[in-house]
Amino acid sequence: MVDYGKMADSGKADAMSTDAIEMAAPAITRKELLDRLRVEFPEASHAVGDYEIEELWRGGCRLRQRYDKRALRPGGTHAGATMMALGDFATYIAVLSAIGWVPLAVTTNLTINFLKKPPARDLLAQARLLKLGRQLAVGEVAIRADGDDELVAHVTSTYSIPPGSPVK
Repeated sequence: MVDYGKMADSGKADAMSTDAIEMAAPAITRKELLDRLRVEFPEASHAVGDYEIEELWRGGCRLRQRYDKRALRPGGTHAGATMMALGDFATYIAVLSAIGWVPLAVTTNLTINFLKKPPARDLLAQARLLKLGRQLAVGEVAIRADGDDELVAHVTSTYSIPPGSPVK
């Protein structure tokens, strides 16, 4: 996985920063994406609620999942299902950032490795596409607790792109 915290000029940046590398413009703007998510998925909290799209570039994104004690499991840690949903949504956004608005792109596979108990605070997910084809997109997501450099989870997933979709 690319370490976006390493800056070319040896300057300091947090582990989730993308300032050090130039990002290509996404196939859909952040505003258009948010507007379409609200219309297409009005029942989903991610469209306007629990997740924030902090950065968007072609083939990748950084999302923030706001801390909510209702999402904790016994022991005071984030529930695994919550981190899986974050990883899945981050991959979906990364796919849309590369191909434009194709709401029927769907998850065909998702694998998550829980690496460390996350503290009870916001989670940050940085997604990038590893491969984008006409029918499938493969991505990975690094999930960290806000303020930490170490991963709490690592996700790999594959999305199916509907036939006839304009892969840009």
